[in-house]
Amino acid sequence: MYSPPWYVWLICLVGAIGFPAVTCLVLYRGARSAGSSPARAASLAITAGVVLGGWLAVSAVIAARGHYQGTLDGPPWLGIAAGGSLIALLATSRIPAVARALAAPGSLSRSTLPHAFRIAGVSFLIVMALGHLSALFAIPAGLGDMAVGIRAPFVARRLARGTGHRGALWFHALGTLDLVTALVLGGLTGYGIVHTAQPNDALALLPIVLIPTAGVPLLLALHVVSLRRLIARPRTTRQVATPEAAALG
Repeated sequence: MYSPPWYVWLICLVGAIGFPAVTCLVLYRGARSAGSSPARAASLAITAGVVLGGWLAVSAVIAARGHYQGTLDGPPWLGIAAGGSLIALLATSRIPAVARALAAPGSLSRSTLPHAFRIAGVSFLIVMALGHLSALFAIPAGLGDMAVGIRAPFVARRLARGTGHRGALWFHALGTLDLVTALVLGGLTGYGIVHTAQPNDALALLPIVLIPTAGVPLLLALHVVSLRRLIARPRTTRQVATPEAAALG
């Protein structure tokens, strides 16, 4: 039975808890920027914390009972958990209070900060070295997450200064590609569709499993929301500029 060392637990928990914790702060600051009172902003952040933290705890219980382990002969619960969480989070982002917080001034910069905790992807490389993750999954997933995590604060700082929108677009696009690639490779190796020299058993066990089931859906949702705003920004700018140009003409 795989028993991860304490430092793998520490790294994974820092990431798994850091993602929702910073996201709650993003929602609080966004709600305040959108004009909400401190009490209403705090209520939004606390509600988000309860939902995100609750799912993290539920996923941990499911993993502890071994339900994420399995083959294609049974339901792929790990994939169902990740996909279902993503759909729920994208739907939640349409709730008016959440949408206003995510669209508030400065939120595009702040929404980049949770990705800094993707430095926890180093845990994939460590567990691979311990012989419990396939290199086919661990190397691209681990290195990709680390690269995104290191880059995130710099992208956020440039956005906060009102610059770097093209770089942010590339950051979120490549960050999305990294997560999708990791999910695909994790599924192929975890369910034995692609056979590798090393087992990929740790992917469905605590604490690693908290990353794909609770962390990745949240990060993907943040990428999608940010990409929507970045892509819509030039269109919005043109719509605003055209009447002004017509008036000047």
